[in-house]
Amino acid sequence: MSSVLSDRQKDELHKSMLDYLSSNGFVETLAALKHEAGQPDFQPDAKAKWSGLLEKKWTSVIRLQKKIMDLEARNSQLQEELSSAPSKRPSASSPDWTPRAPARHALSGHRSPITRVTFHPLFSVIVSASEDSTLKVWDWETGEFERTVKGHTKAVADVDFDSKGNFLVSCSSDLTIKLWDTNNEWKNVRTLHGHDHSISSARFLPNDDFIVSASRDRTIRIWEVSSGFCTKTFSGHSDWVRSVVPSSDGLQLISCSVDQTARVWEATRGETKAELRGHEHVVEVAVFAPTAAYPAIREVAGITAPSGRSAEGKVVGAFAATGSRDKTIKLWDAVSGQCLKTLVGHDNWVRALVFHPSGKFLLSASDDKTIRTWDLATGRCLKVLEAHEHFVTTMTWGRAPAPGGQANGATANGAGGKAHETAQLVNVVATGSVDQTIKP
Repeated sequence: MSSVLSDRQKDELHKSMLDYLSSNGFVETLAALKHEAGQPDFQPDAKAKWSGLLEKKWTSVIRLQKKIMDLEARNSQLQEELSSAPSKRPSASSPDWTPRAPARHALSGHRSPITRVTFHPLFSVIVSASEDSTLKVWDWETGEFERTVKGHTKAVADVDFDSKGNFLVSCSSDLTIKLWDTNNEWKNVRTLHGHDHSISSARFLPNDDFIVSASRDRTIRIWEVSSGFCTKTFSGHSDWVRSVVPSSDGLQLISCSVDQTARVWEATRGETKAELRGHEHVVEVAVFAPTAAYPAIREVAGITAPSGRSAEGKVVGAFAATGSRDKTIKLWDAVSGQCLKTLVGHDNWVRALVFHPSGKFLLSASDDKTIRTWDLATGRCLKVLEAHEHFVTTMTWGRAPAPGGQANGATANGAGGKAHETAQLVNVVATGSVDQTIKP
């Protein structure tokens, strides 16, 4: 192979090597190189440009290598940032979108921890409930505070819109459930009495004609919206019922309790269909899995045959997820009561669970101040998001109007007398915390 050095460069290299050998006393090697390099008359010269050149070049190479390593590290960091930039990440309208920092807003105004947040089903409105005994109404798009809804006299534990957003239900440790007319200045149109202790949960059934509630009095109750009467009382838990949630068709309910169990109920007769046992501490949250999540849950559990069909042949209530103060999340066969998978990763109580609409992921919120995204098919934690400065007490998934977008030109004037235009719907998650903020 031909040399890449010119004759002048080779001459300088040889002389710099001879100078190095001479200055370091390598006599025999110096004599040999003089002969081999054709430099028999070489004499050291401190003023010559090749004097000390070898050492200078060597230290320059080391500095350059360090610079290259620093640049490579910086390039890797920039590539990572670029790959996670908004243009590269799934947008909020993408079916695979999951929460990412920073939050669009940090809404503050409550004077005590946030207990629950809910999205209006049509407009860019969210409502928060707090231990300060109030509800607050916010515009999710702008982050604007709209109004405080007062009526409860103690901590508000839960809040939920009906399917059209015309009414809001809330419950409190003041032993009442209240119904609010969102189209009439958020007026309290009905107060439901009957529970004997703090009410933890109140949700509309899918038909909007009934409300289901859970209480520290160990019961679950069904209420008729039109009359405010309690039509059914279900008993079975041996301690405080922390929450109750209906299935998507309203035929089943799932509840969880301080008694360390969750239960699946037949909603009409109140019969316990399955008891989910396995947690080692209070079960804080229990939710049914949507049908979109069934394939992934079957995959992680190694199940091939579907189960839990309704009278119409739909697979409903077949799977569920629970979160506990034992720091774990469990996936269940809600028909047999068998635990299919335990997800471990949180460092504190698990407070909230939300299934991703795509069915691929499960989102969890915890007192360890994080939100975690789990791959349902593998049970692996894909992402940990530092969400709040204190315990994350609640999390809810919404399909909210895209900022600045419009769809169909529909408006509503129920939220604080302001018009809220419907828009192209995008995915959004809202969380609430002991730090007294709501983050959508």
